[in-house]
Amino acid sequence: MTGVPADALSRTRTNAFRDASPAGRRRGLPLVVLSPGFTWPRSSLTALAEELASRGYVVAGIDHTYETFATTFPDGRVTTCAACELETDDFGGKAVESRAADTSFVLTELVGPRSKWRGGALIDPSRIAMAGQSLGGASVAETMLKDSRVRAGINMDGRMFAPIPVSGLARPFMFLGVRGPHSPGSGEDPTWDRDWRHLTGWKRWLVVTGAVHASFTDYDLLARQIGVDLGGTLSGPRTVEITRGYVRAFFDLHLREKPQALLRKPSPRHPEVMFCSPETKTCG
Repeated sequence: MTGVPADALSRTRTNAFRDASPAGRRRGLPLVVLSPGFTWPRSSLTALAEELASRGYVVAGIDHTYETFATTFPDGRVTTCAACELETDDFGGKAVESRAADTSFVLTELVGPRSKWRGGALIDPSRIAMAGQSLGGASVAETMLKDSRVRAGINMDGRMFAPIPVSGLARPFMFLGVRGPHSPGSGEDPTWDRDWRHLTGWKRWLVVTGAVHASFTDYDLLARQIGVDLGGTLSGPRTVEITRGYVRAFFDLHLREKPQALLRKPSPRHPEVMFCSPETKTCG
């Protein structure tokens, strides 16, 4: 990226407000945890977070310390990407295990007896779910296996570094990927196919034609506006619309028990989204 001001992304305007007062009744709000890709900050999922928050979800985005290029703490301390310097076997497996521990810690801080957030009492601890992109998506199943508080999860284009055990994962799970080269959703990475068989509860495998790895984040939308082409054929606003719509439908179904036609079969309003069946090796 050349000719782009260093502060271009930090000056991006959003629809969120700092220190907004939480609204709702005691234990009345479902909670969704969002985990970003490796080295990416939680702000890379802002469009999705704002959508869910506007629909009455509490949304907790995690900056995974020592994995982002820079994490700033409230006291001014800044940590950098120590994980970027690691040379170790099974880095992905160790990373998702670490992220699962991060998520469990955050959940305890939010819904534990002494919540660190002033709106903690509004969260319904029986309605917690998680979504992540790339490494964040790969961490969702591991978190669900380690922490029964997470009722449902979405992996957005993340390779499954830690296999789901033969004993299976019986809670709702959705793969949301792309059809591009080397994507798990394309079938070129065998980890989704391997773990699909061990998802024993409600499950879906969706792929978005014309999307790229970054399409499930803010980056595809923002990159186009500063003249950077990440290779997708869908417009930035369209990728945001699809991500918001299908992720929201999944959580509305499994945390609010609202039927979702969008998740039952392909939609003529979303022809880019295909339902895949690994058993028959078809997407349509």
